[in-house]
Amino acid sequence: MKDIKAIDLMMGIPVSENNTEWYDFIKPLLLDDESLKMFKMPAQYMFHDIPKTGNQDDYVAHAIEQLDKHNIQMAQIGFSEHVPEIMNAWKNHKDRFFFDYSPNPNEGMKAVREIKRLHTEFGIKAVSAFPSGICPQVPINDKKWYPIYATCVELDIAFNCCVGVPGPRLPMAPQKVELIDEVCWFFPELKFVMRHGAEPWEDLAVKLMIKYPNLYYSTSAFAPKHYPKAIIDYANTRGADKIMYAGYFPMGLSLERIFNDLPNVPLKDEVWPKFLRENAIKVYGLDL
Repeated sequence: MKDIKAIDLMMGIPVSENNTEWYDFIKPLLLDDESLKMFKMPAQYMFHDIPKTGNQDDYVAHAIEQLDKHNIQMAQIGFSEHVPEIMNAWKNHKDRFFFDYSPNPNEGMKAVREIKRLHTEFGIKAVSAFPSGICPQVPINDKKWYPIYATCVELDIAFNCCVGVPGPRLPMAPQKVELIDEVCWFFPELKFVMRHGAEPWEDLAVKLMIKYPNLYYSTSAFAPKHYPKAIIDYANTRGADKIMYAGYFPMGLSLERIFNDLPNVPLKDEVWPKFLRENAIKVYGLDL
């Protein structure tokens, strides 16, 4: 696996020393004092060694340095025209980054128009969702998502979605894995990529991937030693084309921790290129 140029399907470019502003959108939903007053990020009780990026003269250069150090060719990051570091990455480093956008389905057609504009003007490769973190929450199978799902199909871009019990102390109902079934049934062309584990329903996630050709799983927010056994077993058998690597730097995991752990993951030799690279190229339409 050391010689494979990886593609990281979830990374952020640091924009400050602590990056706490990333989580402002979730604050209206947090009710417990610990989450509101003490945590640096809303799931800190799960991540005890959150990377410290420190003050950097050039945060984009720092991110690329991390990519190079771990043989990562490209990383998917969230797009925003209002963040100078993101625009720097888009303008000057398209060979290292590709972009996803997180719309608010509560905005209806405004969200659809924004997705289409960003795809036309900036070439976004995916739409991303945190159903439990949107305020008000929007379950995976809620009809507010349907125009967005249809737009992803029309534009032939992927849909990344957090599934399973959320790390932040939020109601989990919008992210129950069973809700994916209706979406994949009604939108068979939609490339739906599960994020953040699908626990405790990882067995159901595997069952649904067997059922639906365009349903995939990425390993975002999980240290390799915590990858669910059901996912590894599936990747090593009939699911080699369905499981993809995603990290969580700098939101919760360092790339050092991830890549020090990865060699211990019991994937078959022939699965590693698909897991680290080839599946991502296919699903996200990367020109590599």
